[in-house]
Amino acid sequence: MGSRFARGAALAVVLAGVCGGAGLAKDKKDNSPAVIAARDFDKNPYPSTYRAYPGVPTALIGATVFDGEGNRIERGTLLLIDGKVSAVGGPDLPVPDGYTRIDATGKFVTPGIIDIHSHLGVYPSPAIEANSDGNEATAPTTPEVWAEHSVWPQDPGFSRAMANGGITTLEILPGSANLMGGRSVVLKNVYSRTVQGMKFPGAPYGLKMACGENPKRVYGSKGRMPSTRMGNFAVDRATWIKAREYRAKRDAGKLETRDLAMETLAGVLDGSILVQNHCYRADEMAQVLDMAREFGYHVSAFHHAVEAYKIGDLLKASDTCAAIWSDWWGFKMEAYDGIPENAGLLYKAGACVVIHSDDENGIQRLNQEAAKAQGDARRIGIDIPDAVVIKWLTLNGAKAIGVDKLTGSLVAGKMGDVVLWNGNPLSVYSRPEKVWVDGALMFDSANRKHRAVSDFELGQPGEGDVK
Repeated sequence: MGSRFARGAALAVVLAGVCGGAGLAKDKKDNSPAVIAARDFDKNPYPSTYRAYPGVPTALIGATVFDGEGNRIERGTLLLIDGKVSAVGGPDLPVPDGYTRIDATGKFVTPGIIDIHSHLGVYPSPAIEANSDGNEATAPTTPEVWAEHSVWPQDPGFSRAMANGGITTLEILPGSANLMGGRSVVLKNVYSRTVQGMKFPGAPYGLKMACGENPKRVYGSKGRMPSTRMGNFAVDRATWIKAREYRAKRDAGKLETRDLAMETLAGVLDGSILVQNHCYRADEMAQVLDMAREFGYHVSAFHHAVEAYKIGDLLKASDTCAAIWSDWWGFKMEAYDGIPENAGLLYKAGACVVIHSDDENGIQRLNQEAAKAQGDARRIGIDIPDAVVIKWLTLNGAKAIGVDKLTGSLVAGKMGDVVLWNGNPLSVYSRPEKVWVDGALMFDSANRKHRAVSDFELGQPGEGDVK
């Protein structure tokens, strides 16, 4: 839950590339050993080693297809080959020879579900202190830490998220104890021995930020700054000032040493690292948008955002998504004014809506959470088609974490991340029947051989059971 600050397979992008000598005459470029070391460091020290599992050409025939972009196709056909979506269309779409045909009549097909706020792996199951690795709660700003260095690939939550929730992509975030909690990492939900084997190729890093109660409570209780909301903003602004100074030195080729924290923040200022900001209250979100304009960065998404419905117009204008629960509220003061119509009112305002979990159990039921939000909107006269609601779980999330060109919708050329549901995914009676990641069948409810079991679960009672 977002109130618990103790909880809080992406290819590494440019860290904040030290370009060395930008704007200087070539013969004046400082090539001293210290400057060269600061300029020419490995910008991709923990690269993705993800390789798609083997798949076969597959045709899903006769299903109702929600393509993730807001469209609904009755008696549709979806073709997968070489790990990609080859084509999607109606009943007249021809199926080439050599495809494995799956009769999906009466069933539903969606893109793989994306959760952009997860702590799987950094707060894995079993939830004990020894596994609590999501918050570096030793300083109010720790942008130098990376969530991937805490992710435990054996977390049983990964396979349960796929089996019960159809999750194929997820962003793992540090917790929210700190104003700047560190880098997030985007993962493909596949079994791997290493986190590098799960990292989403081509996905940008995110910077987890937090405002509101958590940072001021954590550090105020230690007699440190911040202890107030004004302290939160003061620390943030002072840190961004240092980041701009660091970036200016970098661009002038004047860095003499590396600073891991500043590399992350300079990457945000460059636009290569996306800000994912934990924030509840509307007034604080508006102030964060002002701070972003002051220092020249963009907030990709506000997470939890229980009061986002009050500023839908501001979020639309800034192209900032609201990643929200359907109806969580009241577990702390800044969550008190949350309403179940949040998503519906944001949709009506034209803002980007994302349904997220922040919970190892909730991630298994994001489809139901989206359906609840749809129902609450309908009760106040906002009718949102099923196909649009599915977008809240797929393409909008992909946009917020910077992978919408690669996944999130069933479009020819995109990754073959697909869920076959045994009924309408917005029904509480429906669940995933089969799940493909990059065109490879990774889960089949009728075949135990297609249920990933982590090393941790081997030998445990009921291993691999879908619960």
